[in-house]
Amino acid sequence: MTKAFLYSVCLFCGLALVSCSKEETTTPTAPTLYERVGGTTMVADPANSSMMIEKGRLTLRNVVDSSIMVIAADTRLAKYFPVLFAELGAGNTTGLSKLSKNFTDFMCYATGSKTYSYTGLNMKSAHDPSINSRISMKINASDFDAFVGDIGVGLAKNGVTSANNAQLVTDLVALLNTTKVDIVQQ
Repeated sequence: MTKAFLYSVCLFCGLALVSCSKEETTTPTAPTLYERVGGTTMVADPANSSMMIEKGRLTLRNVVDSSIMVIAADTRLAKYFPVLFAELGAGNTTGLSKLSKNFTDFMCYATGSKTYSYTGLNMKSAHDPSINSRISMKINASDFDAFVGDIGVGLAKNGVTSANNAQLVTDLVALLNTTKVDIVQQ
């Protein structure tokens, strides 16, 4: 065998090895919470029939809006929102709309949406009355737990219950509990 022949065989084998890479195996990633509540599938927005909305955002907005109403009726938590209640009593819904949008944005971002971001105050500042005059007092652990329970009622009002999706409810509650250290300041 000549050196040229051996060189050609080696070159051929080397090229064959490079071009025949082994089949890649990919581990499927678990869906985000955002994907699990509807994800990016576009649906008609019931609040604005000429607009489309991501199903995940619609689900979270519905939960947020239902939860806000539950929280407003909860005598343990109403004491934190006198500014909002005064506005509503005067027929002004601007603060309520902003609360709904900010809370929905936060939930979309926190659950893994790539479309929406949260640009409001961080949780510590948002719940500190010396920084955010819309909240009347510092929150205690018991009231935070009541808040999480009220979110659970909001989930149930929108068909998300532990009976039909225990892991999703558990994961959403766990997500809310990650904010406890910043929100509870009393």
